[in-house]
Amino acid sequence: MILLGACAGWSLITAAAHDGRPEGVLLAVLAVTAGHATGRVSGALLPVAAPSAGAVVGLVLAVTLPELSPGPRYAAAPLGHAGATAALLALATGAACCAAWATPVPALRLGLRAGAAGTVLTGAVLGSTAGCVAGAAVLLCSLAAGSVHRRGVWLAGLAGATAVVAGVTWAVAAGVLPDGLAGVFGGRSGPHRVQLWQDALRLAGRNSGLGVGPGRFGELSRTAPQVPVSDGKPHSALLQQAAEQGLVGVVLLVAAFCWVLHALWRTPRPAPVALTAGAALTALAALASVGDALSFTTVTAGAGLLAGWATARPWTGVGGSPEL
Repeated sequence: MILLGACAGWSLITAAAHDGRPEGVLLAVLAVTAGHATGRVSGALLPVAAPSAGAVVGLVLAVTLPELSPGPRYAAAPLGHAGATAALLALATGAACCAAWATPVPALRLGLRAGAAGTVLTGAVLGSTAGCVAGAAVLLCSLAAGSVHRRGVWLAGLAGATAVVAGVTWAVAAGVLPDGLAGVFGGRSGPHRVQLWQDALRLAGRNSGLGVGPGRFGELSRTAPQVPVSDGKPHSALLQQAAEQGLVGVVLLVAAFCWVLHALWRTPRPAPVALTAGAALTALAALASVGDALSFTTVTAGAGLLAGWATARPWTGVGGSPEL
C-alpha cells in the first residue's frame, strides 16, 4: 500500500511541477491495486478455479479485443500494439500453469497444462511472435519449477534476467553497445522504437530530478510526430519513467517489481505456484522494457490478479474470514 501510494503521489508531484497528465499512471496504479486485492480474495477461496477462469478471460481478451490485436488495424504503424497481446498471452499461460500446480487432481492438472500449451499456440496463430515466445518460456519454467527446492535462487535469477533486458534497452538507447549487436537489436525493434528510446534518454538526462511530467513525452519527443499512428509514448516503461518522472520514478518502478518477487518468495503457496507466477511477471517486465505493454489497463490489472493468486493464503475455514 505504501509503495503504490508513493507511485501515485510522485506522479501527482511531477505532474504539478510540469503541468503533466498523471491520469494514465493513476489508472495503472488503481488497476494493479484492484487486481491484486481481487486476486488475494479469489485465490484464498478458489485457488484452482480463480486462476483457471483468469487464464480463459486473458486468452479471450487477447483474441477478441481489436485494440490489442497486432493485425491489419495497426499494420501501418511500425510499433503496433503487439506488446499488450504478448503480455496477456504470457499472463494467461502463467495463470493456467498456476492453477495446474494448485490442483491435486492429475487429470485436471494435465488439462490445464494442455490449455496453457494451447495459449502458446494461439500466439503463433495471432501472429504474435513475442506472445508465443513469452508464453513458451513461462510454460517451460513452470514445468521445471516442480524440481526446484530453493525458490529464492530461482527468483533471484528472474530478477537478474529482467535487469539484463532493461540494461540492454538502456544501452541501446545510450548507443554504448557494439555496432554489430546494436544493429541486430535495433533491426528487430525497428528504427522508430530506438529513436524514441533515445529521445526518452535525452529528456531524462536533462530532467533527472522531476522528469518532464507524466504524459508529456509525445509533446517533447523529436521522433514521436514522425511515427504513423503514434501514441506519444517511448514504448519502454523504464525509459518512460526516467523521462517523465525522473530517477525517483525509475526507483519506484523497480521497487514495485522487487516487492512482487519478495512477496512470491515469502508466500505460503507451493514453490511451483510462486515460481510460475514469477516467470510470467518477469516475461511481462521484459515485454514492458521494450514495448508498450503497461499502457493497457487489462495488462496491469492482469498482473495484479496473477500476483494476488500466487500470494493468497488458502482459506481453511477456521477463524472466520480468510487471512489476506
